[in-house]
Amino acid sequence: MSVASSGGRLGRRQFLSGAAAGLVAGAAGPAAAQQGSGPLQVPVWTREQGEGIASPAYGVPSAFEKSVIRKPRTPPKFPTAASTGTPLQHLHGIITPAGLHYERHHAGVPAIDPEQHRLVIHGLVERPLILTMNDIARFPSVSRLWFLECSGNTPQWTGGSAKWTVQETHGLISCSEWTGVRLSTLLDEVGLKPEARWVLAEGADGAAMTRSIPLDVVLDEALVAYAQNGEHLRPEQGYPLRLVLPGIEGNMSIKWLRRLKVGDQPFQSREETSKYTDLMPDGTARQFTFVMETKSVITSPSGGHQLREKGFYEIRGLAWSGRGRIRSVDVSTDGGATWRPAELQEPVLSRCLTRFRVPWTWDGGPALLQSRAVDETGYVQPSRQQLVDVRGVNSQYHFNGIQTWKVAPSGEVTNAA
Repeated sequence: MSVASSGGRLGRRQFLSGAAAGLVAGAAGPAAAQQGSGPLQVPVWTREQGEGIASPAYGVPSAFEKSVIRKPRTPPKFPTAASTGTPLQHLHGIITPAGLHYERHHAGVPAIDPEQHRLVIHGLVERPLILTMNDIARFPSVSRLWFLECSGNTPQWTGGSAKWTVQETHGLISCSEWTGVRLSTLLDEVGLKPEARWVLAEGADGAAMTRSIPLDVVLDEALVAYAQNGEHLRPEQGYPLRLVLPGIEGNMSIKWLRRLKVGDQPFQSREETSKYTDLMPDGTARQFTFVMETKSVITSPSGGHQLREKGFYEIRGLAWSGRGRIRSVDVSTDGGATWRPAELQEPVLSRCLTRFRVPWTWDGGPALLQSRAVDETGYVQPSRQQLVDVRGVNSQYHFNGIQTWKVAPSGEVTNAA
């Protein structure tokens, strides 16, 4: 068995022997590695007792992972309006740890007592309800693996900084297992009136964040969630209750959910008129562009990485679509002149992050790394130029163009937008 690469075939025995040499180098120094011999040393931490449990009440990452953190995006206009990005370049698999899930707050994070929190459902319903958290927990629960992406993710309509890492270019996306009650179950409980077409969701934060949601989106798989990745929501993710709309722009998955009002038309809130609309070249604005279209990004090698030597690397990345499953991903190392199919790592789920990988042998020359995803509807991720040709450069939202990373002969990897 062997692994294909752009520069020939890397044999299993060759790869393993190289790895073994690397282990010897790490243990006994470069000289032993060059000779291909030398004993595997017993490190100091194997010769002594370890520390006691540092944080018995709640586990924390290793001190050697202290650089794997969320980082602020653009400076906030005022202190409590902020966002932080997920360090995608350091993560593995498809689940984002709750402590690294991206954040976006419009008026800070409220400290809500779950015993006092209430969810009101009213408007065009037969039986308005006020529900406690205990009431909600008694309904049948479901768990789903879904991504959540801010529509302002990837601010590259006019290019970006060469210094950006994937955390800056794509960090406003994360993926979790969400647990809660289907919103359709709650609406069945109150009974929708025939003229019901839209639902207004409102948060309990200081901004009273509100968005209008079409009823077909609500009845799809919308979840009123109280847990994330096996534990109750964290405060910055909406504790004790939030809405989760799979595949829909993250701003609509209202956190700290306190009210659902059913109506016959959109409510035209601030967040869907002056904000979260797409300004077009002719001055008009697209409104209610809910779905996050097919997108992908190479996370390794990516901006900020350094290739230390020529030879074999595995190109790895993430792909996702708000319209369903990822069907395929192609990878290019020459800026799109040629493409190779990547392997999709199971599971491949609807409206969930999908890992892809492809082997590559770097010859030490310049390279331009790109990925291009196709979803199950046949939609092909566009280039930046294709997007700009249609939508201009006045928009802030819904950029899903192909990302390019530039590899220099020195091995430095930078953002080439």
